[in-house]
Amino acid sequence: MDPVNLVSVIMPAHNSAVFISESINSVLQQNYTNLELIVIDDASTDETVSIVQGLIQKDPRILLIENRRNLGPGPSRNAGIKAAKGDFIAFLDSDDLWLANKLEKQLRFMKKHNSKMCFSSYLLMNETGTRLPKMIEALPVLTYQKLLLSNYVGNLTGIYDARNGKYYAPELWKRQDWGLWLSVIKQTGPARGITEPLAVYRIRNNSLSRNKYALLKHNYLIYRDFLNLGILKSTISMSRFLWEHFFVKSRQEKLLDK
Repeated sequence: MDPVNLVSVIMPAHNSAVFISESINSVLQQNYTNLELIVIDDASTDETVSIVQGLIQKDPRILLIENRRNLGPGPSRNAGIKAAKGDFIAFLDSDDLWLANKLEKQLRFMKKHNSKMCFSSYLLMNETGTRLPKMIEALPVLTYQKLLLSNYVGNLTGIYDARNGKYYAPELWKRQDWGLWLSVIKQTGPARGITEPLAVYRIRNNSLSRNKYALLKHNYLIYRDFLNLGILKSTISMSRFLWEHFFVKSRQEKLLDK
């Protein structure tokens, strides 16, 4: 991909002082250097803002947006998307990491396949940063109908072409990343997945993915409130989601060779 293409990286943050420096540096150390990193602080009460301000002094590619009150990751991501000037828009949470070749490989891959959206496999680490011996493998091709069944896009790996318009997340407290990728694929057609891992996801002890009951509630809201399917169709969609999540999607978790 031509290096004249600017990539905007959207990073919402809330009380992320422990991890955010490492996450930001994984963006700044990309082989593909023509990027802007937009950090949206969601009314943190720790040292997140001062850490980001210190990093801005070292690298002008960082832009800080400060929410006056806690809005949640969806509205925060949308504030970053609105401010983004890039030809492509990518996402990274303030506790996850990118491998150094992430953007370079994805942009080259998107050009080769004429794809408007791309995602990849990703590695896993625990809360303290120790790598786990497994990864989540990306599907080679992801259609809208497949994505309706379950979220197959690791948000830390997703990137889309914004040259013909931006896509925003639904104003929901959780699972808004799934809604965003549904919007992209519905308009642009199937997304392409890179099976090589290009990012590292940090499993937090208090994360939503560890709270299965909360996960089901927020998934239902995607069907009912974002997609406006109504109660009956949303309930049917949830039954399909449960089958997909526990009996199909679980196969994407692969053990790594020691």
